Amino acid sequence: MKLLEMRALPEGGFPSRSGEPFRCDATAWAMLPLLFFNPHHSLLGSAGTRLAEAQAGDGSVSIALDHTDAYWPTAISVLAWSRSPVHASHRHRGVQFLLETTGRHFKKEPDSPVQHDSSIPGWSWIADTHSWVEPTALAVCALRNSGFAQHQRVSDGVRLLLDRQLPNGGWNYGNTKVFGVELHPAPESTGAALQAVAGLVPYQEIKKSVDYLRAEVDRARTPIGLGWGLLGLGAWGEAPQGSSDLIHQALGRQERYGPYDTSSLALLLLPLVAPGGILEVHNERPPM
Repeated sequence: MKLLEMRALPEGGFPSRSGEPFRCDATAWAMLPLLFFNPHHSLLGSAGTRLAEAQAGDGSVSIALDHTDAYWPTAISVLAWSRSPVHASHRHRGVQFLLETTGRHFKKEPDSPVQHDSSIPGWSWIADTHSWVEPTALAVCALRNSGFAQHQRVSDGVRLLLDRQLPNGGWNYGNTKVFGVELHPAPESTGAALQAVAGLVPYQEIKKSVDYLRAEVDRARTPIGLGWGLLGLGAWGEAPQGSSDLIHQALGRQERYGPYDTSSLALLLLPLVAPGGILEVHNERPPM
């Protein structure tokens, strides 16, 4: 955690890398492991306020002031403000933005080269673009954590994620088959989706994806792939033994490859302090 704490800016918030200016996404991600590690951590207040100052009037939080259409950090910001009464109004505005915003969705044509149902509303990375797996998973997590688990938008988000699950298990960025060929899954997308739907769908509906991720997570070498993979498995009570060893090995690889950016470092640290996932929702595994 010291590695993350050392990244904090004197004026509040976090940069993407040491020596760089404040970034909304880096700040929101950095707040999450600090929040689970210590809800009263001294850095949370100033970071949350710096993040709130970057929030737009419509409730969105964008990647940068000159890229307001890239509003995907809104969901992470809502999660980061989750236990802060001081920032309750900012969280509420972020929630309202998520409830009122969708990615582009449209009726699937019979001759479409893609198999997924493009009519299901979810969330996108950038305004006026198609809904994809990871931004939808983040929005579902943010809304669930804010008490909106029964809202229609969450139901639609879960429906989208299940529709984008690959036939043989796992998820990628959001396509299943293209021109009849099944695409490959990725641990980060799979972990994010499993975290989002944990506790909302029967285990049997995602068993193939859990099986894929259990086999893949030991081989994950990137902080994003390993971090999301462990969070997704942990949300279903399937985190492997030795998870902390995998994380410490990944941290050690910085000696060879250089420091991870703040968002990646935070995501890698999260399973250490939130082994049951960021929503701490568990499903009992049905009898075999």
